[in-house]
Amino acid sequence: MGAAALVMLTGGVSLAHGAADESGGAPAPDGGGHAAHSTGAGEASGAEEAGMVGGASRSGGFWMRADGVFSPPGSFVPSDALTYDTALVPASARIEITQFADRTSHRVGTRLRGLVPNRAYGMHVHTSPCAADPASAGPHYQHRTSATADPLNEVWLDFRTDGKGNGEAEARHEWGFRDGGARSVIVHDAQGGAGKRVACFTVPFAS
Repeated sequence: MGAAALVMLTGGVSLAHGAADESGGAPAPDGGGHAAHSTGAGEASGAEEAGMVGGASRSGGFWMRADGVFSPPGSFVPSDALTYDTALVPASARIEITQFADRTSHRVGTRLRGLVPNRAYGMHVHTSPCAADPASAGPHYQHRTSATADPLNEVWLDFRTDGKGNGEAEARHEWGFRDGGARSVIVHDAQGGAGKRVACFTVPFAS
C-alpha cells in the first residue's frame, strides 16, 4: 500500500487504511507477545476522524481503521453497523475498529461510545459479514479451526463501559487473519466465549 491513506464513505461507515507509520498515523507496536489482552474505557473516535494518513514503515507493517454508526436492520439509511437490541446498543451509538500488523505482531482494537454506562459487553471477530439475522455473521474466527475457543486462538475484545457509555479493548497475537477469513465483529450481551448477539459491524479486515 502507498503512503497516502484511502478514505471511503459508504452506508454509515468510513474506512481508512495504508502502510503503518511508526512516527504517526497508526500506533507503532509496543511489543509482540501471544494474545496479550487489555481492556479499558475511553472516548471513541467518531466517523469524522477517519482521515488518518499512513506512511511507509521500516517494519513493513500495515494498518486499517473502520468506523460505523449503529442502526437497526432495515433502517432508511443502510449501515454496516447493525444493532439487534437497541436497549443495549442504541441506534446512533458508534464503533471504531483498528487493525495493525508488522512482522512480529498483529493487533486488533475497538472503541465504542453511546452504549449503556457501566456495563460489561463481550466482543469477538467473526467469519462472515453482518445481516438482518444475527446468526449470519457465522462463528468466531479461529486461528486453528475447530480447536479451543479462547483468547489465544480467537480475537476477543471484551470491554466494560465507563459512566458515559464509552469503552475500548485491544487484542494482540503473533498470528494474523487468513485471506477473507475475518469479516465482522459481534457485540455480545455478556463477556466470555458466548452470549446473545446484540450488535454487529462488518469490517474489511486485511490478511
